[in-house]
Amino acid sequence: MIPLYLRLARYGFRKHATYVGAALAGAFTNSVFGILRAYVLIALWQARPGLAGYDVVDAVTFCFVTQAFIGPMQLFGGGLTIPERIRSGDIALDLVRPASLQLSSLSEDLGRAAYLFLVRGIPPTLLGALLFGIAAPANAAAFLLSFTLGVVVSFGWRYLVSLSVCWLSDDRGVLAVSLVLTLFFSGMMLPLHIFPGFLGDLAAVLPWAAMVQIPMDVYLGTTGLWQALGTQLLWAAALLTLGALATRLVRHRVVIQGG
Repeated sequence: MIPLYLRLARYGFRKHATYVGAALAGAFTNSVFGILRAYVLIALWQARPGLAGYDVVDAVTFCFVTQAFIGPMQLFGGGLTIPERIRSGDIALDLVRPASLQLSSLSEDLGRAAYLFLVRGIPPTLLGALLFGIAAPANAAAFLLSFTLGVVVSFGWRYLVSLSVCWLSDDRGVLAVSLVLTLFFSGMMLPLHIFPGFLGDLAAVLPWAAMVQIPMDVYLGTTGLWQALGTQLLWAAALLTLGALATRLVRHRVVIQGG
């Protein structure tokens, strides 16, 4: 069964490799907005040196590396075909296949994330390094592991949002709420360490922090490695478990509705 999921990951990579133009356009957009964000953060850190424990170089690094997260982490939502398949009824075929719907979707999503990391994620980072100078990762292997766990956490959340279509006639409201929560509590807009008091403590333990803030802390070497990876593993396991339970509920709901 494992070779099947490896082939699905390869399929996800090759599927998105057919849209080179779209990926490069996304890389260009991320680069432009990265430059704009960089100037804002530079101005902020010059006015408040040492804010959140970062210096200016750390802030610029945070800016461009997180821009590289947008595509692979699918921070704006989506990336899964499940909602469309639920609306069309094709989800019934997915649920009777011997392969797990959740693990199949995860495998394809990891392949998609790998491609977008290479084609859409690396160019903004290289541009930031060229124009402003950014810090190298404190531990490249640990960062790649943390990044991968961030993708899994992102998938777990997006999978649950996608399955909500089974109970809602229109999922646009859920997608809008998910977008706001993800961008605000992940650290994509600003480092979560800036958040004051209880809000900062709350944001640090929510699942969205495992998508952006924690991988960036690992990149910069500003956190305990095992604590960071443990938090990500905990959220990945929790969301995947909820996803498995939700899949069982969907299977019963499809049977009740007659296919």
